[in-house]
Amino acid sequence: MGTGIVEIRDYTIETAWLKEYKVWAEDLAAPWLKRNLDVIDFWVDTGLEAEVSGSNPIVSSNGQANVCWIIRWRDKAHREAVFRKTMAGSEWQEIWSKHPNAKAYLHMNARFMESLG
Repeated sequence: MGTGIVEIRDYTIETAWLKEYKVWAEDLAAPWLKRNLDVIDFWVDTGLEAEVSGSNPIVSSNGQANVCWIIRWRDKAHREAVFRKTMAGSEWQEIWSKHPNAKAYLHMNARFMESLG
């Protein structure tokens, strides 16, 4: 197994706000997050249909996640110590204040995973 963990953050943003969200994310949020956290990358939906399969495929009533970003951490304790402090800082709060609609988040999911190799 590899060292450290990654946090995979998935968001489902209301479709009506996605275009404005993408501009905010591309211009302000993603660049700042990449400078201040060990963000692997930041992705937004392409508009292509999701492929859902499996023995019990259930899609949320909110639809598929349309934003995803991944952060690398040493461990969960490191994440807890750094993430909240970073997001509570004045620089991030200034960026957040420019969000087109902070209530457009229908769903947020954060998963913590480790590399298998």
